[in-house]
Amino acid sequence: MQTAGSGARLPLAMLLLLSAGARVAAAAVPPAPPLFNVSLDTAPELRWLPALQHFDLDFVRATMAHILGDSVPKWVHAVMRKAVRELEGSLPQPFTDEIRGMCDVLNFSLADCLLINLAYEFTAFCTSIVAQDSKGHIYHGRNLDYPFGDFLRKMTMNVQFVKNGQIAFTGTTFIGYVGLWTGQSPHKFTISGDERDKGWWWENVIAAFFQKHSPISWLIRTTLSESENFEAAVYKLSTTPLIADVYYIVGGTSPREGVVITRNRNGPVDIWPLDPLSGAWFRVETNYDHWKPAPKEDDRRTPAIKALNATGQANLTLEALFQVLSVFPVYNNDTVYTTVMSAANPEKYMTKIRNLG
Repeated sequence: MQTAGSGARLPLAMLLLLSAGARVAAAAVPPAPPLFNVSLDTAPELRWLPALQHFDLDFVRATMAHILGDSVPKWVHAVMRKAVRELEGSLPQPFTDEIRGMCDVLNFSLADCLLINLAYEFTAFCTSIVAQDSKGHIYHGRNLDYPFGDFLRKMTMNVQFVKNGQIAFTGTTFIGYVGLWTGQSPHKFTISGDERDKGWWWENVIAAFFQKHSPISWLIRTTLSESENFEAAVYKLSTTPLIADVYYIVGGTSPREGVVITRNRNGPVDIWPLDPLSGAWFRVETNYDHWKPAPKEDDRRTPAIKALNATGQANLTLEALFQVLSVFPVYNNDTVYTTVMSAANPEKYMTKIRNLG
């Protein structure tokens, strides 16, 4: 169980010195990504085009081609192109038409653009934290680590999804990618997703995607759009069939509304809620089942726990959580962005791009 330490609390500046050899390579003032509105009242094929025009289209094309070539075996290309032709009318909406609209501008086939979107689903190594301070406020933070960071840092953006003139939900994503790994439904809940590596991803795609199972990030976005409260979001994220395993981390607006959901393709493997009355005022999830030891070669869990205990429940803020997510190796060379958020205070949603040279 993760519990707060009983010793004296360290000031935030001392987080850099939590243990011998600990270090932070973060820039002093990391930049925020650009912010765009995406209107859900606009036709799906058109709604991303205003944002797309703000990016270097040649760079976007080159990045997508690189990710496609590096991540997807050629035989999967052939299977996907045939499947898309046969199933095009029944592919999930509005996501497919949104992808189609951008790829028409970028001169990519729908099959290749779908594959690029699906490739993102299976290459994310992340750290997510949901925590409750001593006054019952819920905070949620995440680092998103990707192997293609040199490209993706330049394609990261915050998006406000607008419906009927109001912000329906907010998220952080990459141009050309219609799903969300990180998002917030204002005054309701926050969600992040962490990869749970189980098998070859294209096996999952072929086995499940065309059975109408949901991609991981598409379910996050659908939940942000449709669920009315924390409990409804947890139920939807726990029970909807998926194309692959994942960890969903959810934060609400009321005390104890925080949970890590360990998923397989068909349903929940484990539900791990906050339990502040027993001392478990935070939960840390990386990319490994929490009931098993983290591998020594990739233990981001232990440094995050030490940093949270050093901070202390009474001193928890979004700024303090950002500092926790900046401790090495929680923050590392593959970290693309850090987001901190609290659904009760949606205006404080903050994403910073990391490791920019």
